[in-house]
Amino acid sequence: MPKSAYIGRFAPSPTGPLHAGSLVAALASWLDARAHGGTWLVRIEDVDTPRCLPGMDALILQQLAACGLHPDAPPTYQSQRGPRYQQALDQLVASGWAYPCACSRKEIEIACAALGQVRGRNAELVYPGTCRSGLLGRPARAWRLRTDAFKENWPPALIPSAQAAIKSIVDGVLTWHDRQLGLQQQNLPKEVGDFVLRRADGLWAYQLAVVVDDAAQGITHVVRGQDLADNTPRQIWLQQALGLPTPQYLHTPLVLGPNGEKLSKQNGAQALDVAQPLAALNAAAQVLGLAACGGDVASALAQWVGQWKCK
Repeated sequence: MPKSAYIGRFAPSPTGPLHAGSLVAALASWLDARAHGGTWLVRIEDVDTPRCLPGMDALILQQLAACGLHPDAPPTYQSQRGPRYQQALDQLVASGWAYPCACSRKEIEIACAALGQVRGRNAELVYPGTCRSGLLGRPARAWRLRTDAFKENWPPALIPSAQAAIKSIVDGVLTWHDRQLGLQQQNLPKEVGDFVLRRADGLWAYQLAVVVDDAAQGITHVVRGQDLADNTPRQIWLQQALGLPTPQYLHTPLVLGPNGEKLSKQNGAQALDVAQPLAALNAAAQVLGLAACGGDVASALAQWVGQWKCK
């Protein structure tokens, strides 16, 4: 595969330092890029500015460098790309894909309860499409993307741009292939509902930012943690709405905390110890099913690239 044919990325949020779980995703994305002779980029996903900590981006880059994971270009920052996101939203609004929403969280909970919808543990409520037909004189709070997959319900302006999307979804179910997990599917209208593109606080939603940035950077392969697999159908749907290409996806195994849940900054994950980078990398490699390596970091990474080519 020519180098120009593969562009991958690692996209951490600067809400805390890298931990053992995030190193697994970083190592996997770096190995996949190197094994394909491709380009590896780092994108700082700091669009959720209230949660970002000062100086954390620099610390993350230092942690990556200590582990021998050097990007092929300077990092990009989502916080600097607001105009790009606005252009994408404007396009979606003009074509009928996106609409304003006036609902508060409490109103959504009440509407869902009236429909008999129960929130699962760590799950979001499925938006019932309350504002899809208009705001009824109420002020807009957020912007949402339509996920109803039935052409007869769509506005006339949307139909011409929906031909590619309608082919990928049958009875609301979007199907895609994951390089690690195999065939995957999700019923967008029933399991997700019309999702947010711009939040009530004015911040850009993750789904829109990541789709716009992946396309702008020419990302061909996305390698990330399995906890983000559930986001993939939303991103594919949004890519199709914007007329953007869909990368190949690979979702890696997760590192679990003592409580059996995904290790994360929210449940007290310890910062990655880069005083012994080879030990940290070996732990990450084990999660990825790679053999432990001795020597130094550079030689270990070279051996793992060879092992990854066999995957």
